[in-house]
Amino acid sequence: MARAIAGDQAAYGELVTRYTALAHRTAYLLGAGADAGDVVQEAFVKAYRKLDTFRQDADFKPWLLKIVANETKNLHRGRRRRNLMELRIGAMTQTVDHDDPGTLVDDSRAKLLKAVQSLPEHDRQIVTCRYLLDLSEAETADTLGLAKGTVKSRLSRALAKLRPMLEEVARDR
Repeated sequence: MARAIAGDQAAYGELVTRYTALAHRTAYLLGAGADAGDVVQEAFVKAYRKLDTFRQDADFKPWLLKIVANETKNLHRGRRRRNLMELRIGAMTQTVDHDDPGTLVDDSRAKLLKAVQSLPEHDRQIVTCRYLLDLSEAETADTLGLAKGTVKSRLSRALAKLRPMLEEVARDR
């Protein structure tokens, strides 16, 4: 462990070899399923980057398995977000089937999507991350490579641009 912390990649490679099977079983049993290999790989990368935070008097195995468990939770969270996003986008992008007069379309959702799409790209990205993808300000900042304060200010300006369009949608109801 001391050699790995000191930057010896071969020593870290030995740790990876020793604990990969256990980490993989852990990820699988915690619910990663077929994505267990990806979870384990990401956990080892994160562990390597955080070696400087590892207490030398601690045991590596539980520290690594905690990272594996957190990565598995992140996987589940990401799946839920993607599923919610797919449902929202699916609901927002309904189209009229002109051959079937019984098709119902939610005009306000279509107008909302059109309003968001009409924003400049940097505003559209902020609104999409925060409201369509349900990301926090910090997650939006990480996703777009921006400072958290930049996310707040851009979001405020984007919403100011959207407000008149949304008031128009509300009046048309």
